[in-house]
Amino acid sequence: MLRSLISKEMELRRKYDLRWRLTGVASRRLGWIANAEGLNPIAALSGRFPAMVSTARNVREWLELGKVDVLFEATSLNTIDGQPAIEHLVAALESGADAISANKGPLVHAYRELGALAKERKRQFLFESTVMDGTPLFSLFPLGLPATELHGFSGVLNSTSNVVLTEVEKGRSFDEGVKRAQAMGVAETDPVDDLDGWDAAVKTAAMTTVLMGVPTTIESVQRTGIRELSEEKIRSVRSAGMRYKLVSRAERRGDGVTCRVAPELLLLTDPMAGLEGTSSAVRFDLDVLAFSVVEHNPGVEATAYGLMADFIRATAARNSLSS
Repeated sequence: MLRSLISKEMELRRKYDLRWRLTGVASRRLGWIANAEGLNPIAALSGRFPAMVSTARNVREWLELGKVDVLFEATSLNTIDGQPAIEHLVAALESGADAISANKGPLVHAYRELGALAKERKRQFLFESTVMDGTPLFSLFPLGLPATELHGFSGVLNSTSNVVLTEVEKGRSFDEGVKRAQAMGVAETDPVDDLDGWDAAVKTAAMTTVLMGVPTTIESVQRTGIRELSEEKIRSVRSAGMRYKLVSRAERRGDGVTCRVAPELLLLTDPMAGLEGTSSAVRFDLDVLAFSVVEHNPGVEATAYGLMADFIRATAARNSLSS
């Protein structure tokens, strides 16, 4: 994220009259570092900070010391309760800052509460990077598709499982596929959330909650991971002109929505079957049209772009309130 802001700094000034200053950095290793006068962003990328820099004891003290206007929340996903991301976002909004998140947990566990708090404080709660990196899924609907009803969606939303399945098709083992995904930076040290479908289930629940207006828990998503498949079966169907993909589906049923994540056998003519590497895709079925969005082999810079795009939107909203 910081690298994107640095590389786009002149463009942000020229196009959006947007200037920024880094006033706080926090991580497990560094703790809560803040300086309202500003930190050197280049030095911060290398983990170098002034000797006299202030350190806070918690997120609220950190927000106050840094006089933060915008918080970028990018802690690791907690599927159980969405913490500590929810706590961080609540603290930011209550302090008067806009809250931008790349964490799916808060959407599943506290979307309505965070949205209501943002509205009450006249601030923004934005989260474009939570699903498909910087692809504009969430911002697309209220702006580009007004007065439509989303009946359902289907897609391949987990990069790690896609990489592993592709590697197994090439003759490698599951373990070798996981190591390949880890080397690419898309898989965690413990890939269980990806292989067992939890990551895809969280994304499915988040999209259903936000885009279909039906609060959906992770537990309500029927879930089967790719470890249910044998390496031999994955290779044999590929040679027969078909492919397995871990597919997420949501379908509106009356006042509710049925959600499912599971490996599906797809013909090669299916657009989802053609996805390679870290690519992902989703098809939306609306009352007036259907369309698909494909993201081709994104890297970490795509997630950073989504955060930056939310930053531009949040700043524009703040400026419109003050004008």
